[in-house]
Amino acid sequence: MEDDCRPLLSSEQTGESYSHRDSAESLDFKAKRPFYVEPRNIVDDDPQERVSAEAAILNSRVHYYGRLTGSSDRLLSPPNHVIPRPEEIYIYSPLGTAFKVTDSDGSSKNPSIITIFAIWNTMMGTSILSIPWGIKQAGFTLGIFILVFIGLLMLYCCYTVLKSPKAIPYVDTSDWEFPDVCRYYFGKFGQWSSLVFSMVSLIGAMVVYWVLMSNFLYNTGQFIYNYAHNVNMSDSEFGTNGSDKVICPYPNTDPGRNGSISMLTFSNNGNHTSDVNSFEHWWSKTNTIPLYLIILLLPLLCFRSASFFARFTFLGTISVVYLIVLVTVKAVRLGFHLEFHWIDTTEFYVPEFRLLFPQLTGVLTLAFFIHNCIITLMKSNKNQENNVRDLSVAYLLVGLTYLYVGVLIFAAFPSPPLFKDCIEPNFLDNFPSGDVMVFVARTFLLFQMITVYPLLGYLVRVQIMGQIFGNHYPSFFHVLALNILIVGAGVLIAKFYPNIGSIIRFSGATCGLALVFVFPALVHMISLKRQGTLRWPSALFHSFLILLGLANLLAQFFM
Repeated sequence: MEDDCRPLLSSEQTGESYSHRDSAESLDFKAKRPFYVEPRNIVDDDPQERVSAEAAILNSRVHYYGRLTGSSDRLLSPPNHVIPRPEEIYIYSPLGTAFKVTDSDGSSKNPSIITIFAIWNTMMGTSILSIPWGIKQAGFTLGIFILVFIGLLMLYCCYTVLKSPKAIPYVDTSDWEFPDVCRYYFGKFGQWSSLVFSMVSLIGAMVVYWVLMSNFLYNTGQFIYNYAHNVNMSDSEFGTNGSDKVICPYPNTDPGRNGSISMLTFSNNGNHTSDVNSFEHWWSKTNTIPLYLIILLLPLLCFRSASFFARFTFLGTISVVYLIVLVTVKAVRLGFHLEFHWIDTTEFYVPEFRLLFPQLTGVLTLAFFIHNCIITLMKSNKNQENNVRDLSVAYLLVGLTYLYVGVLIFAAFPSPPLFKDCIEPNFLDNFPSGDVMVFVARTFLLFQMITVYPLLGYLVRVQIMGQIFGNHYPSFFHVLALNILIVGAGVLIAKFYPNIGSIIRFSGATCGLALVFVFPALVHMISLKRQGTLRWPSALFHSFLILLGLANLLAQFFM
């Protein structure tokens, strides 16, 4: 009986010939597919039919291939022309009948259009609010060029990440993520360093969320209070008149400053000065609101599962669509205000080329960042052969969305009377809290972030606790301690440095250095080197990518 189960060719006998079989690289999970029978040979509910002789021969043929080599040996696995398509797989019963396989994964596969918009929705984060500010920092012309260039560069690096598992021969990488690829090439150092830089992007996003939630909650509460108490906002000295007011929170300060305070004065029908002062004391954007959020969000972070919050991810799509509508309406009402001054700064306009452009590159590195989860997203694509096309289309849509929002806000910003340098890192801060359309946008974004924030915390917990303790939820106190650290970081930043432009660009440049530029380029070069196909133009280009990522990070400290 033992001889019947033993492979005819052992792995030791065939191991030396792996390098001489180019076709072996094309073998994948299809080597272990169930038995295939043509549709006409499949039994129906009534009457029962026996499997034909042709099907029995095919069954014997597949079994013969299986006997040639062990389960871990793929050299003599059934060739592709013997293996049927996934939708034509059937199970052969020892009783002489065959039944169609119900593919549990097939129902979860998405068509290309769903995959494209899933990538678009995942990338459309808080960075979209900072794109107009980034274009202002770089200059209008240079900003547009940098946005297109960084988008193409990030697309190529993402493509490199996507194909990296397939470049590893003789190993089943069907369930691998990019940290697994880094571990394969660089050992424990690659695994842990990729984890650390992935945490930088996630925790950086959570800090930005805390700052923005404090901002949106403050302005939402301010709008409700003003409406309930019949408080009217007078025209600001640093804002425009008319139905669509635009304000300049910091009219006479450093253009690199990113905070936002309200410079508007209040007038009301009654003598409610003491009430207003009391409200402002307890409803402060930096002193009290960040603390109020702890009561709501800290318990949500301690949930064992984040599946409940995943049901509200559709709010992200609604928020982005509404932002696009808001930008369009504001641009139509305000009109375009553009003058081109290539080098010199004028009273109301910034030059087309500015030395502050690395701030935009840092923001865009995070805005186009999806490299740590692109392999997972693409696994659900129904047509795997279209992965590269779908990824390119998704990046095109993301780039066009960023261009649309950034260009329209910059062009429509009323100069004169306001200076273009007044554009805030969160462009919604350039509109007063009494603006109804902006109030709706802030409310949508606030609820979206309240549901997404626990998801981000769940991802951080799973990766950190899984690596350290081997358990995603070792105990309530472990999880609580981690959540207190994350929430504490958000509260401190929201209170002392509510500067989302700098937070986004630093976190983007830091995680981008490893996960966008260094690791994908090194993995690609090492893979080509092992195949003997690495040429000097490719080595030079990918070495340039590494230097570009390093320069992007270092430049953030000098802006």
